[in-house]
This record gives sequence, C-alpha cells and structure tokens, in this order.
Amino acid sequence: MEKEIYLLWTNGNEITAKEMIFMYAINSRLHGWWESVTLIIWGNATQIVKDNADLQELVKEAIEHGVHVTACKKCADDLGAASALEKLGVEVKYWGQPLTKLLQEGKKILYL
Repeated sequence: MEKEIYLLWTNGNEITAKEMIFMYAINSRLHGWWESVTLIIWGNATQIVKDNADLQELVKEAIEHGVHVTACKKCADDLGAASALEKLGVEVKYWGQPLTKLLQEGKKILYL
C-alpha cells in the first residue's frame, strides 16, 4: 500500500498555514516521509490563499516539491477564487464525494 496522506486545510490562520501546513507538506516530500501528499484547500483556507501573496508562493513551492494541491470547486466559485487558484497550478474540483470515499476507505487524513 502506498504511503499517502491527505491534509484537509479549512482554517484561515496564516501562522498555521506557514508554520504547520506548508512546512509539513513540503518536508514530507523532501524527506520521503510520505510517497504521496495531497493538500486539499477548503472553506476559509480558499479565501486566505486568494488574498495572501506569501501563501500563494508557498502553494507554488509545495507543487514544485511534488505536493498535489487541490481545492474545493464550490468554495472557490463562491469566493471568486477559482481562476486565481488555477493560475497557481491548483486543481479545482468538487471534493464532497471524493472526501467521503477517502473517509470510507480509512485513508489517512489530517484535518487542519
């Protein structure tokens, strides 16, 4: 079984984003802690990425290091962030059913 983790990021705290979410996601790939790291941007996290240039750079850095960064399409559409996220290289898609499937399969999901 592949060593994979999903980071479900929903809060709008910049310090948490910089000092935990991106630090852990990027280092997980750099050090091989996980073979696959997926960062799911959802809810308030969508707004903070849209409005924060530092976090936009961290999104790009995470992608460069092999983190799969994706975002909830409904949130992105509601917050007018879909285009901005896609320009950063973020996959924007509906996440309700995929998240449910991950939970039902017992996948490792870290809620942030």
